[in-house]
Amino acid sequence: MKFPASDWGRSTSRTRPNASPAPSLRLSPKFDVLAIGASAGGFHALEEVLRGFTGDFPCSVLVVQHLDRKHKSVIAELLSRKTAIRVKLAEHGERMLPGVVYIAPPDEHLLAGPGKLQLAHSQLVNFLRPSIDLLFESVAGTYGSHGIGLVLSGTGRDGSAGIRAIKQAGGVTLAQDPKQSEFSSMPQAAVATGCVDLILPLEELGLRLSSLCNGTGGHG
Repeated sequence: MKFPASDWGRSTSRTRPNASPAPSLRLSPKFDVLAIGASAGGFHALEEVLRGFTGDFPCSVLVVQHLDRKHKSVIAELLSRKTAIRVKLAEHGERMLPGVVYIAPPDEHLLAGPGKLQLAHSQLVNFLRPSIDLLFESVAGTYGSHGIGLVLSGTGRDGSAGIRAIKQAGGVTLAQDPKQSEFSSMPQAAVATGCVDLILPLEELGLRLSSLCNGTGGHG
Protein backbone atom coordinates (compact mmCIF):
# COMPACT_ATOMS: atom_id res chain seq x y z
CA MET A 1 0.00 0.00 0.00
CA LYS A 2 1.53 3.30 -1.07
CA PHE A 3 0.38 6.87 -0.62
CA PRO A 4 1.16 9.84 -2.88
CA ALA A 5 3.83 12.27 -1.77
CA SER A 6 4.88 15.61 -3.22
CA ASP A 7 8.42 16.69 -4.12
CA TRP A 8 10.61 17.11 -1.10
CA GLY A 9 13.03 19.77 0.08
CA ARG A 10 16.57 19.36 1.26
CA SER A 11 16.38 20.16 4.97
CA THR A 12 19.11 18.53 7.01
CA SER A 13 20.17 17.15 10.35
CA ARG A 14 23.50 17.57 12.08
CA THR A 15 24.63 14.27 10.55
CA ARG A 16 24.06 15.35 6.96
CA PRO A 17 27.01 17.52 5.90
CA ASN A 18 27.04 19.25 2.51
CA ALA A 19 23.28 19.92 2.59
CA SER A 20 21.67 23.29 3.26
CA PRO A 21 19.16 23.72 6.08
CA ALA A 22 15.58 24.40 5.04
CA PRO A 23 14.40 27.88 6.07
CA SER A 24 10.83 26.54 6.35
CA LEU A 25 11.79 24.68 9.54
CA ARG A 26 12.86 27.94 11.16
CA LEU A 27 9.31 29.25 10.84
CA SER A 28 7.46 26.03 11.58
CA PRO A 29 3.97 25.70 10.15
CA LYS A 30 1.15 24.27 12.17
CA PHE A 31 1.38 20.49 12.29
CA ASP A 32 -1.67 18.27 12.52
CA VAL A 33 -0.21 14.81 13.09
CA LEU A 34 2.82 13.38 14.85
CA ALA A 35 3.47 9.75 13.89
CA ILE A 36 5.82 7.68 16.06
CA GLY A 37 7.29 4.26 15.31
CA ALA A 38 8.96 2.06 17.93
CA SER A 39 9.95 -1.55 18.36
CA ALA A 40 12.37 -3.31 20.72
CA GLY A 41 13.31 -0.92 23.52
CA GLY A 42 10.64 1.45 22.28
CA PHE A 43 8.34 1.39 25.28
CA HIS A 44 10.84 3.18 27.50
CA ALA A 45 11.57 5.61 24.68
CA LEU A 46 7.85 6.34 24.26
CA GLU A 47 7.53 6.96 27.99
CA GLU A 48 10.28 9.55 27.88
CA VAL A 49 8.95 11.31 24.78
CA LEU A 50 5.37 11.53 26.05
CA ARG A 51 6.54 12.69 29.47
CA GLY A 52 7.60 15.95 27.83
CA PHE A 53 4.11 16.73 26.43
CA THR A 54 1.70 19.08 28.19
CA GLY A 55 -2.08 18.82 28.26
CA ASP A 56 -2.45 21.41 25.47
CA PHE A 57 -0.30 19.48 22.98
CA PRO A 58 -1.68 20.67 19.61
CA CYS A 59 -1.30 17.55 17.43
CA SER A 60 -2.87 14.15 17.18
CA VAL A 61 -0.24 11.54 18.02
CA LEU A 62 -0.35 8.16 16.22
CA VAL A 63 1.88 5.38 17.51
CA VAL A 64 2.92 2.02 16.14
CA GLN A 65 4.78 -0.02 18.74
CA HIS A 66 5.65 -3.54 17.61
CA LEU A 67 4.09 -6.02 20.04
CA ASP A 68 3.13 -9.67 20.11
CA ARG A 69 0.15 -9.88 17.75
CA LYS A 70 -1.45 -12.68 19.79
CA HIS A 71 -1.74 -10.88 23.11
CA LYS A 72 -3.93 -8.07 24.39
CA SER A 73 -2.06 -4.80 24.69
CA VAL A 74 -1.98 -2.75 27.91
CA ILE A 75 0.48 -0.23 26.50
CA ALA A 76 -2.09 2.60 26.40
CA GLU A 77 -2.91 2.15 30.07
CA LEU A 78 0.77 2.04 31.04
CA LEU A 79 1.74 5.08 28.96
CA SER A 80 -1.20 7.13 30.24
CA ARG A 81 0.45 7.11 33.67
CA LYS A 82 3.52 8.85 32.26
CA THR A 83 2.05 11.79 30.37
CA ALA A 84 -0.35 14.70 30.79
CA ILE A 85 -2.22 13.89 27.57
CA ARG A 86 -4.76 11.17 26.90
CA VAL A 87 -3.53 7.81 25.62
CA LYS A 88 -5.84 5.16 24.13
CA LEU A 89 -5.99 2.28 21.69
CA ALA A 90 -7.03 3.45 18.25
CA GLU A 91 -10.48 2.52 16.90
CA HIS A 92 -11.50 2.26 13.26
CA GLY A 93 -13.27 5.40 12.01
CA GLU A 94 -12.47 7.31 15.17
CA ARG A 95 -12.11 11.07 14.85
CA MET A 96 -8.54 12.30 15.35
CA LEU A 97 -8.34 14.90 18.09
CA PRO A 98 -5.40 17.10 19.09
CA GLY A 99 -3.71 16.22 22.33
CA VAL A 100 -4.61 12.53 22.15
CA VAL A 101 -2.21 9.62 21.65
CA TYR A 102 -3.66 6.78 19.55
CA ILE A 103 -1.89 3.42 19.83
CA ALA A 104 -2.17 0.83 17.06
CA PRO A 105 -3.95 -2.28 18.40
CA PRO A 106 -2.12 -5.61 18.13
CA ASP A 107 -2.31 -7.20 14.68
CA GLU A 108 -3.95 -4.16 13.01
CA HIS A 109 -2.36 -1.63 10.67
CA LEU A 110 -3.01 1.96 11.79
CA LEU A 111 -3.50 4.57 9.05
CA ALA A 112 -4.20 8.30 9.14
CA GLY A 113 -7.19 9.27 7.03
CA PRO A 114 -8.56 12.78 6.55
CA GLY A 115 -9.48 13.62 10.13
CA LYS A 116 -10.15 9.99 11.05
CA LEU A 117 -8.26 6.86 11.95
CA GLN A 118 -8.35 3.73 9.85
CA LEU A 119 -7.50 0.21 10.99
CA ALA A 120 -6.77 -2.48 8.43
CA HIS A 121 -6.24 -6.20 8.90
CA SER A 122 -4.55 -6.43 5.53
CA GLN A 123 -1.45 -8.43 4.66
CA LEU A 124 1.74 -8.27 6.71
CA VAL A 125 4.27 -5.71 5.53
CA ASN A 126 7.80 -7.06 5.86
CA PHE A 127 6.37 -9.66 8.25
CA LEU A 128 4.82 -6.94 10.41
CA ARG A 129 1.32 -5.85 11.37
CA PRO A 130 1.04 -3.06 12.39
CA SER A 131 3.60 -1.50 10.08
CA ILE A 132 5.37 1.77 10.87
CA ASP A 133 5.99 2.30 7.16
CA LEU A 134 2.26 2.12 6.36
CA LEU A 135 1.42 4.58 9.13
CA PHE A 136 4.08 7.04 7.98
CA GLU A 137 3.10 6.71 4.32
CA SER A 138 -0.54 7.42 5.19
CA VAL A 139 0.49 10.54 7.11
CA ALA A 140 2.60 11.67 4.16
CA GLY A 141 -0.17 11.10 1.66
CA THR A 142 -2.94 12.69 3.72
CA TYR A 143 -1.21 15.47 5.66
CA GLY A 144 1.85 16.33 3.58
CA SER A 145 3.84 19.18 5.13
CA HIS A 146 1.59 19.15 8.19
CA GLY A 147 2.94 15.79 9.36
CA ILE A 148 5.88 14.82 11.56
CA GLY A 149 7.50 11.39 11.73
CA LEU A 150 9.70 10.03 14.53
CA VAL A 151 11.57 6.70 14.66
CA LEU A 152 12.57 5.39 18.09
CA SER A 153 14.52 2.37 19.32
CA GLY A 154 13.96 -0.90 17.50
CA THR A 155 15.39 -3.73 15.45
CA GLY A 156 15.04 -4.04 11.68
CA ARG A 157 14.24 -1.35 9.12
CA ASP A 158 10.54 -0.61 9.62
CA GLY A 159 9.94 3.13 9.37
CA SER A 160 12.78 3.93 6.97
CA ALA A 161 10.59 3.89 3.84
CA GLY A 162 7.92 5.85 5.70
CA ILE A 163 10.43 8.46 6.86
CA ARG A 164 11.39 8.99 3.23
CA ALA A 165 7.71 9.41 2.29
CA ILE A 166 7.10 12.03 5.00
CA LYS A 167 10.22 13.90 3.95
CA GLN A 168 9.23 13.84 0.29
CA ALA A 169 5.80 15.18 1.21
CA GLY A 170 7.36 18.19 2.94
CA GLY A 171 6.94 17.03 6.53
CA VAL A 172 9.51 17.04 9.32
CA THR A 173 11.38 13.86 10.28
CA LEU A 174 13.20 12.88 13.45
CA ALA A 175 15.05 9.87 14.85
CA GLN A 176 16.30 8.92 18.26
CA ASP A 177 20.10 9.04 18.28
CA PRO A 178 21.06 5.47 17.31
CA LYS A 179 24.16 5.65 19.51
CA GLN A 180 21.93 6.17 22.54
CA SER A 181 19.11 3.82 21.56
CA GLU A 182 18.62 0.54 23.38
CA PHE A 183 18.31 -1.09 19.95
CA SER A 184 19.92 1.00 17.23
CA SER A 185 19.13 -0.68 13.91
CA MET A 186 15.70 0.89 13.30
CA PRO A 187 16.70 4.53 13.95
CA GLN A 188 19.97 3.90 12.12
CA ALA A 189 18.07 2.64 9.06
CA ALA A 190 15.97 5.80 9.12
CA VAL A 191 19.07 8.01 9.38
CA ALA A 192 20.72 6.09 6.52
CA THR A 193 17.98 7.25 4.13
CA GLY A 194 19.37 10.79 4.34
CA CYS A 195 15.82 12.00 4.99
CA VAL A 196 15.99 12.69 8.74
CA ASP A 197 15.96 16.34 9.78
CA LEU A 198 16.76 15.91 13.47
CA ILE A 199 18.70 13.19 15.28
CA LEU A 200 18.37 13.75 19.01
CA PRO A 201 19.04 11.99 22.30
CA LEU A 202 15.94 10.68 24.00
CA GLU A 203 15.89 13.32 26.72
CA GLU A 204 15.60 16.13 24.14
CA LEU A 205 12.88 14.68 21.91
CA GLY A 206 9.80 15.55 23.97
CA LEU A 207 10.61 19.23 24.34
CA ARG A 208 11.75 19.58 20.73
CA LEU A 209 8.56 17.97 19.44
CA SER A 210 6.48 20.27 21.64
CA SER A 211 8.24 23.33 20.25
CA LEU A 212 7.87 22.11 16.66
CA CYS A 213 4.18 21.32 17.04
CA ASN A 214 3.52 24.65 18.73
CA GLY A 215 5.35 26.47 15.94
CA THR A 216 8.02 27.84 18.26
CA GLY A 217 11.04 25.79 17.25
CA GLY A 218 13.09 25.09 14.16
CA HIS A 219 15.66 22.37 13.67
CA GLY A 220 18.83 24.34 14.25
